[in-house]
Amino acid sequence: MTASSDTVLLVIDLQKGVLPGCFDADGVVARTAALVGRAREAGTPVVWVQHEEPEMPYRSDDWQLVDELVPASGEPRVRKEYRDAFAETDLDEVLEGLDATRLIVAGAQSDYCIRTTTQSAAVRGYDVTLVGDAHTTVDTEWEGVAVSGQQIVAHTNRYFAGLRYPDQSFAVVPAADVAF
Repeated sequence: MTASSDTVLLVIDLQKGVLPGCFDADGVVARTAALVGRAREAGTPVVWVQHEEPEMPYRSDDWQLVDELVPASGEPRVRKEYRDAFAETDLDEVLEGLDATRLIVAGAQSDYCIRTTTQSAAVRGYDVTLVGDAHTTVDTEWEGVAVSGQQIVAHTNRYFAGLRYPDQSFAVVPAADVAF
């Protein structure tokens, strides 16, 4: 898959306080770091999103990105308090300033911030590529039903692969197939 000059790599919540217990976290971080490197080499903007909440306050150690992911000077950072990275943030303005029409998305957590933000981007008219092996989440349980992080990642990929909006493009691709 080839990205164009209107493409942005959006990295969501790969933070020290988010990743413990996540499925294949080390692999997701390594693949995301490689994507960031390839995006920078190609001149594709990278936008970083970081979640904050009372248990993970702004600038705390848990709020920091993992050590393997370091924003370059001038790369936008978006602080958010909701699962949707567009909700009460400047993400729309950041993307407009970059003339973005297509987002390539990696990060955490698949069933919360990734799914919500990709859906929100679709509603806003962006073409979206979810990097199928560069998002993650933790095992969970709901009303006595246990679901593994691996199952949630697979379900999120399946859900997003079937997303359809008029005149928009959506895809789920492995990190190795994302070209900038």
